[in-house]
Amino acid sequence: MLRNRLAMVLVTALAPAIWGTTYLVTTEMLPPHRPLLAAVIRCLPAGLLLIALTRTLPKGDWWWRALVLGALNIGGFQALLFIAAYRLPGGIAATVGAVQPLITAALSAALLSDRLTLRTVLSGIAGVAGVSLLVLRANARLDAIGVFAALGGAVVMAFGVVLSKRWVSPAPLLATTGWQLTAGGLLLVPVTLLTEGAPPTHYTTDNVLGYAYLCLIGAALTYAMWFRGLRALPPTSLSFLSLLSPVVATVTGWLALDQDLSPLQALGAVVVLGSLIVAQTQRPRTATPAPEPAPATEQGADAQPVRETA
Repeated sequence: MLRNRLAMVLVTALAPAIWGTTYLVTTEMLPPHRPLLAAVIRCLPAGLLLIALTRTLPKGDWWWRALVLGALNIGGFQALLFIAAYRLPGGIAATVGAVQPLITAALSAALLSDRLTLRTVLSGIAGVAGVSLLVLRANARLDAIGVFAALGGAVVMAFGVVLSKRWVSPAPLLATTGWQLTAGGLLLVPVTLLTEGAPPTHYTTDNVLGYAYLCLIGAALTYAMWFRGLRALPPTSLSFLSLLSPVVATVTGWLALDQDLSPLQALGAVVVLGSLIVAQTQRPRTATPAPEPAPATEQGADAQPVRETA
């Protein structure tokens, strides 16, 4: 059982690790100043591809549930993420977004009856501190809209994770993933046209390769792994894995772009990894349900219930 859980954690962790390469691909291979277009091309074709492969459409309540989950996990999250990225330095955006595990833990306690433990809270605080050491800079400037967007992105993603755990789809995993990617991508289309205008008419080879990577690897593959992990792992444990993204983004920048890596950044990476390891080693705990009333006996309502023996 422990070996199976470890394997599931490691496979699921590949998703946020791959998402950590998005910054490198976006800055080095994609057209500048088109973040929402990148989000649309990343999500919508990937969703349509998965739907075409599975040939499965939502049924009944899953039409609106897929729309809600797609808006939270994909569309709303991506839009707020890119607003934060435009208005804030990457360090502040990543640090604010690192509160997502704590928000997920609180929502899991409220909606799924999971217990919010001190260990989870301390791990979440350590995760935020580790990310801040990893990516935050002393000269970073604050922007109110950007901060609220980053925080909103963490909130909608946390809601999406918890609701995905509460609403278990009867359809195959790839079909459910396709529904959400398609719904989120469709919701992003009008926002993209209003804010960025019509897409470019010319693309370089690097542009095409970058978009293909984000679509096939950064969306179709990774979201399937992420939602598969969500079906097997507690939502709070899953959310802690998202802290891998800024770690991988920093490491890839250091390796591929020759960026500096200070001792404080290395310490931050160690703290982040430690916090998510501690979070994964904690078994999920649910609130104890209230005992059901003892059934009536043949002696009538005045009869005393039989006491249980140890």
